[in-house]
Parts: sequence; C-alpha cells; structure tokens
Amino acid sequence: MSPLRRLNALVERNIRAVEMTGVLMRIFSFSLVSWLGPESPFLFVWAFNTVDAVLLSWCAILKKDWAYTLLNVFWIGVGVVGVLRAAEVGSH
Repeated sequence: MSPLRRLNALVERNIRAVEMTGVLMRIFSFSLVSWLGPESPFLFVWAFNTVDAVLLSWCAILKKDWAYTLLNVFWIGVGVVGVLRAAEVGSH
C-alpha cells in the first residue's frame, strides 16, 4: 500500500477527530486575531490557518463533500497569500 493510501486510510478511520482538530485550529487562529488585533503573530496565524484548511479539505475530499472541499481549498489559497504577505511585512 502506498504512503498516500495509508495516510488516507488513517484519516478515514479518524475522520471525526481530524475534522474536529481542524475546526478547533480555525477557531483558535481567528480568536487569536480577534483578541490581539494588530499585535497578533500574523505569520503564525496564517500558517496555522493554512494547515487547518489542508486538514479540512482532506476530510471533505475523502467524504466527497464538494461544497466543503471548495470552501477549504479556497482557504488554502487565502492562507498561502496571507503567509506570503505576513512574511513580506515581517521582513521590513
């Protein structure tokens, strides 16, 4: 069995836990921004948010839930842009 198939099987066996982890990560990252405002560690927040989008996209793809796949793949794109912009701001 290929490594990707093994990972997919692992995620499928634990899909509820993986989804809940992704949701809690998303709540944490947006709560951090809400609480800290401009003092937020934006690079961390965007990176963390992108990882949760990958987890949630993976689950949605395995469940063949195309609406949530589209939504979370969109968030991956937003997250990548956010990481790039936060890294750019941090380098000045």
